[in-house]
Amino acid sequence: MGQQTFGQQLIRTKPVDASGSEVDAGSSNGLHRSLGLFSLTMIGVGATIGTGIFFTMVEAVPKAGPSVILSFILAAVTAGLTALCYAELSSRIPASGSSYSYAYATVGEFPAYIVAACLLLEYGLAASATAVGWSAYLNNFLANSIGWQIPEMLRSSMIVAGANGVEFHLGQINLPPIILVIVCGFLLLRGTKESATVNAVMVLTKLVILTFFAVVAFSGFNAEHFTPFFNPDNSKGLGGMAGVTAAAGTVFFSFIGLDTVATAGEEVKNPKRNVPLAILAALVIVTVFYLLVAVAAVGAQPASMFAGQEAGLSVILQNVTGKAWPALILSAGAVISVFSVTLVTIYGQTRILFAISKDGLISPSFQRLHARTQTPTSNTIIVCVVVSIVAGLVDATFLWDMVSMGTLVAFIVVSTAVPVMRAKGIGAGSGGFRVPFGPYFLPGLSILACLYILKDLPPTTYKVFFIWMAVAIGVYFLYGMRHSRLSQNDEK
Repeated sequence: MGQQTFGQQLIRTKPVDASGSEVDAGSSNGLHRSLGLFSLTMIGVGATIGTGIFFTMVEAVPKAGPSVILSFILAAVTAGLTALCYAELSSRIPASGSSYSYAYATVGEFPAYIVAACLLLEYGLAASATAVGWSAYLNNFLANSIGWQIPEMLRSSMIVAGANGVEFHLGQINLPPIILVIVCGFLLLRGTKESATVNAVMVLTKLVILTFFAVVAFSGFNAEHFTPFFNPDNSKGLGGMAGVTAAAGTVFFSFIGLDTVATAGEEVKNPKRNVPLAILAALVIVTVFYLLVAVAAVGAQPASMFAGQEAGLSVILQNVTGKAWPALILSAGAVISVFSVTLVTIYGQTRILFAISKDGLISPSFQRLHARTQTPTSNTIIVCVVVSIVAGLVDATFLWDMVSMGTLVAFIVVSTAVPVMRAKGIGAGSGGFRVPFGPYFLPGLSILACLYILKDLPPTTYKVFFIWMAVAIGVYFLYGMRHSRLSQNDEK
């Protein structure tokens, strides 16, 4: 094969066979296909329901007011458009790595690497943020059940968002999230099938608990809490629809579950059928529960009370009933629910690293599998160490919008990949799901919707994002481009 130019190297694509499956360029490692449709759907729901509802209401409602309901709808519609694109891509390219693998097979190596960097940021910070929120609900549960609270210095972050910017509080550490991440790591090292079973049980528990919340909260429903519907305070530029869009950006990260389903492509039985179905099923379940709980929560207390409210849903139940036991049940459910979110997001992070490593763009240590469990051991340990450090030291306020940024960028690339894939005829004869109304209309709407939400993310989020991307690009040119398996094949 002739020597490629620099530009050709950046956009070289990973070949796929006639069925749309990736052609593995030189690696014999493979993950075991152990996940069925139900387990896969539960992975998607487990990575989604919990984050947006249990935590981000306290961040989103102060921005949008009661119109936060529109924020969830806007996020759901945007995610739904992208879900259709995911469904077609996953049916034609059933591989581990999700949007990274789709980009590699369609638009090229360097764009795929950029997507990978977004996904690593997205999953790592999502796991850390949810672990931090879990700490608040654990403390609420302990207070209501045994009358004891975790000492403040052991449940407070060292790096927090203060009134005047970043503040450092030496001597503080958030210990519960660290413990949570360690337990998740232990489960993941046991094997994917075992982890998926535990996750399914926790997800079903979560749905029951959220239904319980909605029933109790609706008993205190007050329609006056929806007036005025839009945020009337524009002092921070969040009045009217601007607040709705800003809140949608905050809650959007919770739709990471759609991408998590696709990351498992290499471990799914009959992926051409099960991955698209699981993505769409998870989206429907998530949207219904988000709207149900959001309406119940806003109807149960004024929007002004959400700001700074720890373990918010538990507090709402306690205020509505005047009793501790509903809050105790809700906190217990949240402790279980958020456990599943953290577990699944760490799982997604390790599988993306596995896919990138197989392609030679990062160290081969991330793709080495344990002989018995067939799980990427060192990969999982490294991810858990990094996630636990961030969760133990950094306040979640810094993390939510960064996760949304990574999710939205990844979704834009997924939507772009559909018309490119159709034009190149990738997996054309493999059947499977196809985005309706042609390859341009709905993917184009998906891209526009993502850009619409991106425009109202905070400037700090953009600054941190571009710093992260600069580091990632440096790693690509110093290591990834030279060690890429496609590059090694070109030299043969």
